Amino acid sequence: MTHPSPLDPLDPLDPLDPLDPTGRPAVPAYDFDTPVDRHGTWCTQWDYVEDRFGVPGLLPFTISDMDFAAAPEILRALHGRLDHGVLGYSRWRQRDFLSAVADWYGTRHRTTLDPEAIVYGPSVVYQIGRLLHLWSRPGDGVVAHTPMYDAFPKTVAAHGRRLLACPPGDWDALERLLARPDTAVLLLCSPHNPTGHVWTRAELDRTAELCARYGVAVISDEIHSDLAHAPHVHRPWALHGAPGGRWAVVTSASKSFNIPALTGSYGIIGDPASRDAYLRHLKEADGLSSPAVLSLVGHIAAYREGARWLDALGDYVRGNLSCLADRLGAAFPGLGWAPPQAGYLAWIDVRPLGVDDDALQRELVERQKVAVMPGAAYGAPGFLRLNVGCPRVKAERGADAVIAALLALG
Repeated sequence: MTHPSPLDPLDPLDPLDPLDPTGRPAVPAYDFDTPVDRHGTWCTQWDYVEDRFGVPGLLPFTISDMDFAAAPEILRALHGRLDHGVLGYSRWRQRDFLSAVADWYGTRHRTTLDPEAIVYGPSVVYQIGRLLHLWSRPGDGVVAHTPMYDAFPKTVAAHGRRLLACPPGDWDALERLLARPDTAVLLLCSPHNPTGHVWTRAELDRTAELCARYGVAVISDEIHSDLAHAPHVHRPWALHGAPGGRWAVVTSASKSFNIPALTGSYGIIGDPASRDAYLRHLKEADGLSSPAVLSLVGHIAAYREGARWLDALGDYVRGNLSCLADRLGAAFPGLGWAPPQAGYLAWIDVRPLGVDDDALQRELVERQKVAVMPGAAYGAPGFLRLNVGCPRVKAERGADAVIAALLALG
């Protein structure tokens, strides 16, 4: 069972933190400017860019991980666990992990969680697949907003369900899809990837009312939730799902704290029977109930000690996004691009410039020597998704490459 805390979720966070003379909470100095060489580390973004773009050695702005080292607080905890020397089977259902998650939601998201509602999963996509099996049958419809994270259509199809795409903000289309007798699940991305939209309280309330009206279960992927940019505030679906209802939040510290290689995720499942069925399958059918111990250590350290690092990271990412906005605005005043409301993925609508998608990709790859994700990968031709979770010098290079490519085709 989950319920809002007495504090309003829209109140400023951490009101009791010590302040510096400017009135802002004091934040330790962290170095996000110094590049870290990721070559030769089996890095998907850097070492295997040729797999997707056909050319080796491109400067990548692609997969959604960041080029920053993990928070020193996390690295210290990992070193301490490795120094112990024994890496045996572990349990995720223990006080340290569950209380770290619950406390994080209480302090960061103003949401009180029952630790008994928390479950473990090896990944967010794994959890989505298991929940689709619980709450739908082969052939059922799964509604998701488009453009969408490219794993969603693959996962839905792989589990024999049918994807029903709906543009964000088209409430008539959303209701029509939810009202279909074969629609079983709404797969929500909150905040939305790739656009970076942070759903408002009114939007989530309206979505919850529609799903309740038509008996549609909700799976809310909230993996980007910790990087909402003020004044926008992420509201967990746990504040909107009915107690004991068929809804789940699936998430991880991996995006916000840049630890995806540790694997591991967790969920919040509202319905106790569904929670038990999920955990039974996790353990008995898939044999995955013993977690990656370093993932547990990383999550606990992130949530117990990493808030200051995350605040500093958010400031730095906003600086990168502001730099991109300034440069795009100077080069293309009519484009009107604004930074996303959450995350470090810049979703850029280049349709007003009338450029051809294939020609733009050739220009970026062959002449600018950069890899930038085309919007078509997310179901939206005419867009680019540029990852600026990186040192400022690289973000500037990416902005300049995009602008040069667009100017060359204009």
